[in-house]
Amino acid sequence: MFLTILICTVFVVAYTAIAFEHNLHINKAAPALFAGVVCWTIYVVNASSFLPEANVPEWFKQEVAAEHPATEDAAGEQGHISISQQYAIEGQLNHTLAEIASVLFFLLGAMTIVEMVDAFEGFSIITDRIRSNHKLQLLWVISFLAFFMSAVLDNLTTTIVMISLVRKLVKDEKSRLFFAGMIVCAANAGGAWTVIGDVTTTMLWIKDKISVSEVAIRLFVPSLVCFLVPLILVSLFMRGNVERPEEDHESRIEIAPFWKNLLFAIGVLGLLSVPVFKLLTHQPPFMGMLLSLSVLWIAAEIVRNDLDTATRSSTHVVEILKRIDTSSILFFLGILLAVGSLASTGILKGLALQLDQSVGNIDLVALIIGLLSSIVDNVPLVAAGIEMYDFPRDDNFWQFLAYTAGTGGSCLIIGSAAGVAAMGLERISFIWYLKNITPLALIGFFSGAAAYYYIEHYLGK
Repeated sequence: MFLTILICTVFVVAYTAIAFEHNLHINKAAPALFAGVVCWTIYVVNASSFLPEANVPEWFKQEVAAEHPATEDAAGEQGHISISQQYAIEGQLNHTLAEIASVLFFLLGAMTIVEMVDAFEGFSIITDRIRSNHKLQLLWVISFLAFFMSAVLDNLTTTIVMISLVRKLVKDEKSRLFFAGMIVCAANAGGAWTVIGDVTTTMLWIKDKISVSEVAIRLFVPSLVCFLVPLILVSLFMRGNVERPEEDHESRIEIAPFWKNLLFAIGVLGLLSVPVFKLLTHQPPFMGMLLSLSVLWIAAEIVRNDLDTATRSSTHVVEILKRIDTSSILFFLGILLAVGSLASTGILKGLALQLDQSVGNIDLVALIIGLLSSIVDNVPLVAAGIEMYDFPRDDNFWQFLAYTAGTGGSCLIIGSAAGVAAMGLERISFIWYLKNITPLALIGFFSGAAAYYYIEHYLGK
């Protein structure tokens, strides 16, 4: 019990430091990495207390025995390491790292593609066509683009692309923060109604809990309401025109429109092909993202051969990679490690079981899991829910869980991959988001939930 409290305390303290990053003047990546490593260290060192040898999976014991057949204590001690510690490291930590690595590689690939297209001024194809400077009109256009793009791509990639576009259209940082906040809400809502739009809906689909057509039909309206309500509320006080960033003519590169169009097309098609690649090959999404990056990289290198020396230097991939916010990647690594430790120790599953016993109402449980996903990662929460319940495919619980887990992360800036990406790209502070976007996101979340409940229980099938 003491060790569980200790791990939770470390997580809460680090979480608080992340929330007050700007007040403490400590980059959010530092406490996140600290929490990730310390929580895992406490668990691994005391693995026998959390996971007695009798509870170690039999398949892992057999693997250890097969690797060390001549050692008498093969199933017990290996170099003064207990079987529980071995399983914590090899069976849980390594597995968690593999999942985190797939997310980080996906993020790195997407960010590099976006930066590469931007370096060749590919986004000017869109920004030059969005001629409106009216703040409200621009907000609606960007938000709807994010909502529908995230259903085809995913909320993380969509957020990266859309915030990169907003940087080309809006100079004022304060206005850009509201744009970024609405992009996060729209991207998370858009990703909830397709099986490839959010990692949690993908998990439920892979586990045969939801089907492609049912989730699209039953969650489209609730997801649309979830993002429209905050958008309408923001529209009530957003007035005036935006000022576009001044073009730096000195650093502006000279590149033919054909090459801009070509690289933009390759970049966008590469991003769009990621979910298709996953469906066809059954490989993790980051493999498709890296393939798309490699194709764009090759094309960019070929194009660079026809550019002048100065332009060739500014569009070199080494220069492009320097623009990627490495601290955000490290923050993502730390926070996912910390949450992974909570899942591996059974703290998250215990919390889910306690919720089930104390709440009782299955719809309310799904609603609470969605809200909790804004505090901790929605992946282990949904994974715990999958293990806890055995409802048939497309049951109301699975559909509602897909909605709540997919959209609940918008309630806090670190509650979703889209929020974390926006936090790094636009330097959004936890407190600013909490004051300005969280109330709107909560209203949207409950409005969408109410819409789902009304449609399912009153309109019926």
